[in-house]
Amino acid sequence: MTNYERIEKAIGYINTHFKDQPDLDEVARQVYLSPFHFQRLFKEWAGVTPKKFLQYTSLAYAKQLLQQKHSLADVSFEAGLSGTSRLHDLFISIEGMTPGEYKNEGENLRINYSFAETFVGDVLIASTDKGICHISFAKNQDEELITLRGRYPRALFVQRTDLHQQNALQVFKNDWKDLEKIKLHLKASPFQIKVWEALLKIPFGSISTYATIAQDIQLPNAPRAVGTAVANNPVAFLIPCHRVIKSTGLIGEYHWGSTKKSALIGWEASQSFGE
Repeated sequence: MTNYERIEKAIGYINTHFKDQPDLDEVARQVYLSPFHFQRLFKEWAGVTPKKFLQYTSLAYAKQLLQQKHSLADVSFEAGLSGTSRLHDLFISIEGMTPGEYKNEGENLRINYSFAETFVGDVLIASTDKGICHISFAKNQDEELITLRGRYPRALFVQRTDLHQQNALQVFKNDWKDLEKIKLHLKASPFQIKVWEALLKIPFGSISTYATIAQDIQLPNAPRAVGTAVANNPVAFLIPCHRVIKSTGLIGEYHWGSTKKSALIGWEASQSFGE
């Protein structure tokens, strides 16, 4: 059995038996490896530990049940978790919100939003009373607004520009000196927050790689997981995911297209060198 076949079989086993919450020893036995060697091999190939992969699988199933309006107790039981406290911890550690908050889909949350013209085109910017929760490039304003509403289906949306938005929009005028004035209100897991904090440390006009970010957050074997967290950044440009490229030097993927990513990198470089 090749290493690829071992990982494929292990993933299949977890996907089939996640309700039983198999431990490391049990999954390792399925691929005829010691727990130590299996854990190391799985993380090298999948970017996360077997335990974390099991948590992601359980969480995805729990989300489906919550969207179907099942009770928290029923969801905990159906997902193979020992109780609602386990379900709560799972959501907090990965999603950065409670299962109740996920189920409520933004209910009782007021979100101000507006469209603004910038040097890179129109952006959609949104904020709560706590800070910025969304920035996206808005080539099609209607489509971007639909996407935003889809993230908070039950929230109250008001088209209004507030101080949070005004402060954040300053970065599009090449004004990064007052970042401390910009407040963020993001739904995210601790891992995503760690990755986004690392992105904020990339200097203006500079670039980094997914592998370097993984090293910076002391998870050198998790560049794929870093890539996923970068892709899930809900605040375009302000959290500079455009400054991350592949180790090969290729620009890599970008939610709004590789052309825009290249343009942003080039513009920042020219500003840094005063061209």
